[in-house]
Amino acid sequence: MIDLTRRRTLQGLGAAAGISALGLPGIARGANKATIAALRFTSHAPTFVAQERGYFKEAGLDVDLKFFQAAQPMAVAIASRDADYAVTAITGGLISLADKGAIRVIGGALEESKGVSGQKILASNKAFEAGLTDPSKLDGATYGMTQAGSSFHYMGTQIAAAEGADVSFKPLQKIGAVIGAIKTGQIDAWSIVPHIAEALASGGAVQIIGEVVDYLPNYQVTTAFTSPQNVTGDRAKTQAFIDAFAKGARDYNAALVDRSEGDDAAEAMVRLIHKYVYADRPYEKAAPAIRAGAMRISEGAALNMASIEDQLSWFTSEGLVPGSITLDKLVDTSFVETT
Repeated sequence: MIDLTRRRTLQGLGAAAGISALGLPGIARGANKATIAALRFTSHAPTFVAQERGYFKEAGLDVDLKFFQAAQPMAVAIASRDADYAVTAITGGLISLADKGAIRVIGGALEESKGVSGQKILASNKAFEAGLTDPSKLDGATYGMTQAGSSFHYMGTQIAAAEGADVSFKPLQKIGAVIGAIKTGQIDAWSIVPHIAEALASGGAVQIIGEVVDYLPNYQVTTAFTSPQNVTGDRAKTQAFIDAFAKGARDYNAALVDRSEGDDAAEAMVRLIHKYVYADRPYEKAAPAIRAGAMRISEGAALNMASIEDQLSWFTSEGLVPGSITLDKLVDTSFVETT
């Protein structure tokens, strides 16, 4: 089932990449227009902050936000020119598109950082009651993911390998479907950003059994990426995007991660994020989960190249991406500092 899903997914992504690589028309737009793809996650807060506080506008960008349900479709949107910039996890689809010359990673975003609450490892209540009370007991478990080659696939594999566990992976396509599956016991385990994990656990729907950072310290969870056309043909616009995004990350880290700006700044930041995350919930119910989701964003949108190289090596070794892909094809390091 996973192999079939993977083949179909990557064939579709490859077709999209071919369109982009041939230079066929995308969305016509003025030089200062930019569509940014995003998920309604707290981890995308720098984009929301840059939009709400005018950092994109100050940089000369007229920005529209386009929301998605999973990471891989965002990569397709960049390749097909339906979006100009995106921030999400490195996936097999994204890497395959980079190999075809349709995508370049240009900056870092969410990261796992020691001492900062990060992504959680979850167990369904059914699995927890059957003995899955910590990651060392994952052997035989069913692990949820959106698609084969997603960040969930990568994380689950790394955690299972560290514990010597044999797990099976179930692709469910969308975050909402994975949430439904773990709540109903159709899957045993999953790993996800803290604002979702904490909300599920506090409502009694799942159990938190571990921390991803204990298995993947310094993991570059998400990156900023764009089309090669924006890298080479519109560098000023791309640098403007990175600079504005980095300002949003600075404000977010100060307010909710380092808490260096005081309670009023933290409150203002949570209210800003609530416009985009859990917007359908009353603020009083949404605020605790948003605060719990405060993970560090790479300062200055810096890229952790060691983490990216590790991820690329795993995707290649699993046969999820072409063996021809190189780090230079995937990443352009000219816009930000690297670590």
